Amino acid sequence: MIRFLQTEGPVKKIVLSGLLLLICAAMVIAFVPGIGTDTGTPGRGILAKVNGEDITVQEVRDTARQMAQQQAQQYGANASMLLPFLMQQATQHAVDQLIDRQALLTEAEHLGLKATPPEVKDELQHGRYSEYFFPGGNFIGQAEYESMLQRANLTPATFEESVGKELQISKLQALITGSASVSDAAVRQEFNKENTKVKFEYAVLKEDDIKKGLHPTVEELKAYYDSHQKNYANSIPEKRKIKYAAIDTAKITAGVQVTHDELQAYYDQHRDQYRGAEQVKVSHILIKTPLAGPDGKVDEKGVAEAQRRAQDLLKQIRAGANFEELAKKYSEDPGSAKVGGSLGWIGKGRTVPEFEKAAFSLPKGQISDLVKSSYGFHIIRVDDKQDAHLKTLDEVKAEIEPILKQQKTHAIAQKQADDLLQQAKTQGLDAAAAAKGVPVVTSDFFSRKDVVPGVGPAPQLMDAVFTAEQKSPPAMAATSQGFAVFQLLDVKPPSTPTFDEIRTKLEEQFKNERASTLLSQKTQELSDRAKSEHDLKKAAKELGATIETSDFVLPDGQVPDIGSMTGQASVAFSMKPGDISGPISTGANGVVLSLLEVQAPTDADFTAKRDQIHDTLLQGKQQEIFELFVVNLRDQMQKSGKIKINQDELKTLTRAGSEPGM
Repeated sequence: MIRFLQTEGPVKKIVLSGLLLLICAAMVIAFVPGIGTDTGTPGRGILAKVNGEDITVQEVRDTARQMAQQQAQQYGANASMLLPFLMQQATQHAVDQLIDRQALLTEAEHLGLKATPPEVKDELQHGRYSEYFFPGGNFIGQAEYESMLQRANLTPATFEESVGKELQISKLQALITGSASVSDAAVRQEFNKENTKVKFEYAVLKEDDIKKGLHPTVEELKAYYDSHQKNYANSIPEKRKIKYAAIDTAKITAGVQVTHDELQAYYDQHRDQYRGAEQVKVSHILIKTPLAGPDGKVDEKGVAEAQRRAQDLLKQIRAGANFEELAKKYSEDPGSAKVGGSLGWIGKGRTVPEFEKAAFSLPKGQISDLVKSSYGFHIIRVDDKQDAHLKTLDEVKAEIEPILKQQKTHAIAQKQADDLLQQAKTQGLDAAAAAKGVPVVTSDFFSRKDVVPGVGPAPQLMDAVFTAEQKSPPAMAATSQGFAVFQLLDVKPPSTPTFDEIRTKLEEQFKNERASTLLSQKTQELSDRAKSEHDLKKAAKELGATIETSDFVLPDGQVPDIGSMTGQASVAFSMKPGDISGPISTGANGVVLSLLEVQAPTDADFTAKRDQIHDTLLQGKQQEIFELFVVNLRDQMQKSGKIKINQDELKTLTRAGSEPGM
């Protein structure tokens, strides 16, 4: 249930990742200085001028970094490795976004569109920030409001000005897109397109079956090799051979001790990290309420029934019934029900507001009245409470000790590697390693993508080895296990493999290409025969294809051996019963369809979905109109000289794709 309360919806993801990131992003993207009059050429550190206002390189970097960090969240543990790549992608988006935003603000000012203080206040109270500043409709208080903004290095004045500029752009967008409309015929057409089902029989030819029948001769493979020699030129990468002595941190760690004074010093320097937030340990019973239907309405009878069931459970608990047993038997949160309703410790900002308010307001040992949230009715029991406090050294010693041990181990290993390197430069690696009692290993030849035995993945070592010159003195590089002092012994340059060396690979590539070609030809023949004979089953039997029949399927459905109907198979939705399709490629299969039946959606379905489809189409048309307006506005401002871009800074920025230090 803790996962259930910490839903992964867009709003709660923002809650979990922190309101500060939301505010910072809003500031960087939307808070642009007022319109000026200077139209000079952008100078150093200025990416662009829009109607005389500067967009700095640092603004672009900040915006790109926030975009990249938000995108990186979906990659979990791999986020840090992907961040530089994501920064490259985000940088050009940030450039375009900041220029477009400033251009829109210029146009809004030109048209006299303003945001009044009451409008800003209304936006804060009822718009995208209301959940944070006005939870449940109640203001969090001026002190908390200012404190929250201060943590993002903002003042109320600057933040509210940024919100005002967001409103200016919203007003401009509403003005530009206000004339957009969608006809009833377009709504009906889109509804029919999305909800019409088809049923068909289909013949399938599999590339794997064709490949099994291919047995190329030596002559065919040699001819293939000769015709593709360019593909194999220097395909065997450069390889190098080294001898090395490894300093293994695992061996050092065992002898490293951390003193109490060292623990105390680290703790004193990092006290802010060990301030524990207020927490409660809770259990609950959930009775779910029905979800909204396609029309957006909720079954009120279902809600009342859920409330009645929850109220009955609460009465039993108040009368002395066992909370854990009732949770196991009746709670509709499967994650916590099996452990008697326990959610463990939770902090603020980790659950839905209604649940959090009740959980943190109850004394230890108390049971709540019914608490209604978007999920249903909760009965909450507070099992324990912990006030916000500074954790003692004893509480965090187990966290600090490994950090200090790792730091000391790394320092010792680096010192040993440095000493070994200096001695190896004067005495030779073998003699220096012998004096230190470290074994010297001579490797086989390896490529940059290989793993050196006994070292493990070591990108820094590989970089050092493959940039070293022959006969160069010993060098040192970090490895995943510590450090290595190495000396380059020999280099094998890239080479082209002989026919015999890659015969197995050649045969596989030959079969893949040949099977793909034959599949395409055979699928075309299957379609041609089926059409001429008006009989897909007969043609399939003649060519050894498998015949299948689909269920009724929607345009976004999936069919075995075909996959998604949004690909080439979407032709089925433009066919009439009895029609036979052309050849369809689904990757590893070739398919031909014969349409059996079309099932049109009902008028009742249309009535239920009409408003939703209308709104979706209207939003799409509005977005299209506004995007075209932005493109034209920017183009006009560039032609008139109101937008000036510093091409030198742009090239440097997009080439680097990151900020200094990333």
